[in-house]
Amino acid sequence: MADNKNKPNQVTDTGHSWDGIKELNNPPPRWWLNSLWLSGLLVIVYFILYPSLPLVNDSTKGLLGWTQIKEFKEDLAKVEAKRAPFEDKLAAMSVEAILADPEMLNYAIGSSKVLYGDNCAACHGTGGAPAAGAGYPNLTDDDWLYGGTVREIEMSIANGRAGMMMAHEKSLNTEEVNQLVSFVVNSANGTATEAGKALFTAKGCFACHGADAKGIKAMGSANLTDKVWRFSGDEEAIRQIILHGVNDASDAETRVAQMPQWSEKLAIMMQVRADAIADGEDPNAIDWTEELDGDEAERLTETDIKKLAVYVHQFGGGQ
Repeated sequence: MADNKNKPNQVTDTGHSWDGIKELNNPPPRWWLNSLWLSGLLVIVYFILYPSLPLVNDSTKGLLGWTQIKEFKEDLAKVEAKRAPFEDKLAAMSVEAILADPEMLNYAIGSSKVLYGDNCAACHGTGGAPAAGAGYPNLTDDDWLYGGTVREIEMSIANGRAGMMMAHEKSLNTEEVNQLVSFVVNSANGTATEAGKALFTAKGCFACHGADAKGIKAMGSANLTDKVWRFSGDEEAIRQIILHGVNDASDAETRVAQMPQWSEKLAIMMQVRADAIADGEDPNAIDWTEELDGDEAERLTETDIKKLAVYVHQFGGGQ
């Protein structure tokens, strides 16, 4: 083609013609043919050097012995080697100490993004704020059912949470339910009436939500006096919860709201340490062979939970 492009009459005619345009039998350029043969040679070289041909249960290995998994593991080992000093230091620190150390705080937050995304974001949202009405706690506000200190957040992650509110459909009549719905709405708006509070007290609601209706941290009960709603502040949604409760196994219409336990072992250890301190004992003298059976479940490591507790605390709502 390159030799005869200016002499079309000297090129063999294929006999094909469309709209008056003849198809000539020009050969492709030599550089193009050379590239084609070279690419075929490169394919043969690739087949020899790299895994390529599938077999019944495996594949050819290639002279270089390279695989994507092997390269991934090598790169991962390099990353872990760089992280090791920080991980070892962090493992020996308390969550409070991590917050007080700018370098370790920066590392904990940076290394927790993927950890949070893999294990927490599906419920709590990528930034700690779930979709409205989803029923998952917002981690960016100052409303904490079980406490918002970094230590309390660590315990919530380790132990999981499954607060329970009894269903009251069988113990309240329609008028009483309507009055309690009004009391909850009015309490959030700061306009609760004495009549509403009297019914709230008479029906024993104070036992869980407190005499001031602000909730009891030890029980994880909701604060009814703010405008933070885990499910919804709509009257019908409030009525549904009063009638059918939350996590009440005896009621088929109850709201199910449960956070999984991420480390049974760490939850036990944190509780045992807290009890020892409360009793005036040395937590460093605890005999863990007596306290732990050795088969406690751990979905996340203690270090991972520490990092997540710090990460959540830094969303802005930590106390």
